[in-house]
Amino acid sequence: MSTIVTPVGKRPDLTAFIRLPYDLYLDDPLWVAPLERERRSFLHPARNPYHRVATVRLFLARRHGTVVGRIAAAVDPRYNERHDPHCGLIGLFECIDDTETAAALFDAADGWLAAQGMCRTFGPLNFTANDECGLQVFGFDQPHVLLLPRNPPYYTELFSACGFKKAKDLVSYSIQMPCDGEPPSEYRESAERALATPGLTVRPMDPKKTETDVAIVRDLYNDTFAHNYAFVPIDDAEFGYMVKQLKPLLRPDLLQIAEIHGEPVAFLLCLPDAHQALRAARGRLTTFGLPLGLMRIARATRRIDRVRIVAIGVAKGHRSHGIAAAMLTQAQRAAFRLRYTELSYSWVLEDNHASRRHAEALGGVHTQTHRLYARGTGHAASRTSATAEPRGRSTLSL
Repeated sequence: MSTIVTPVGKRPDLTAFIRLPYDLYLDDPLWVAPLERERRSFLHPARNPYHRVATVRLFLARRHGTVVGRIAAAVDPRYNERHDPHCGLIGLFECIDDTETAAALFDAADGWLAAQGMCRTFGPLNFTANDECGLQVFGFDQPHVLLLPRNPPYYTELFSACGFKKAKDLVSYSIQMPCDGEPPSEYRESAERALATPGLTVRPMDPKKTETDVAIVRDLYNDTFAHNYAFVPIDDAEFGYMVKQLKPLLRPDLLQIAEIHGEPVAFLLCLPDAHQALRAARGRLTTFGLPLGLMRIARATRRIDRVRIVAIGVAKGHRSHGIAAAMLTQAQRAAFRLRYTELSYSWVLEDNHASRRHAEALGGVHTQTHRLYARGTGHAASRTSATAEPRGRSTLSL
């Protein structure tokens, strides 16, 4: 039974590309369907600014006319400049449990990337490390958390059978909110020592100066993550697009900014886990013109009890001063006041020991792991090339 892989063409192909996961995950009660409208915007060259800086090609796999798999291949000049000039990216992978189909998809992506001058493949990234990234390899009994991928366990076997090797693991923790909302005493004392530093203040986002504070976060994000593993900087257009998507989730008290004598030096961003509400919409805001999805989301939003710690960045020269602990303490207290009962500390690079110590010191339990893979394009690639990793330090800016 042969698999035919073709590039995504007109709108019916794009619709099939977007809708495939809805069929594959039909029996997975933990999977949260993305909003179809948001996925169309994400993949639209005129709407998502990522397509202005990178070249993307989408592919569909079919058997007897039925869509059974999909994949995206991308060439991002920023990634090539910072990490590997000959490495292409793959992402948005979905597939039935069949090695032949997976191999056909990977080979189609590799073939296109090779034509662009790439000789290695890295991913999955949807489309960068700033988006959903990694293949879930552990924690399948855990909730599908906002901005973390979820996939069937058999995907791991498909990647391995097709010659992909582990490049890096991304680790996630769950922190149950203490009954008083306070971190453990030693951690709290470290935070209080930092807060006693002359000139240091840790404040929430100012609702009256949202645009100003968001711009501060953008600049700190690009600065503090500049040397991180697989990182590419976000330009103003991309950041604006991201903020537009996430703005409904922003809570002023969950965005913390640290300043020294008025100069921003660090930030921490937490977001309510909207997946707890999106599950109710089943991927659509409207059905037959009726706002059924919107109504379901509105009702479910009141039941959100988990917040995700999305990003922490501390400027060089101010690390190891307890600023991260101070921001995390303030954020946990704010989450407690807002009646959240769980913090998802995700994700953290497996070798980012400083950040992992923060999660564990707060009582975090390792609940999920996502994995990035690499291989050479074409079967002639060497084993060394297949496991090449991006340049850059494997640390978050704590």
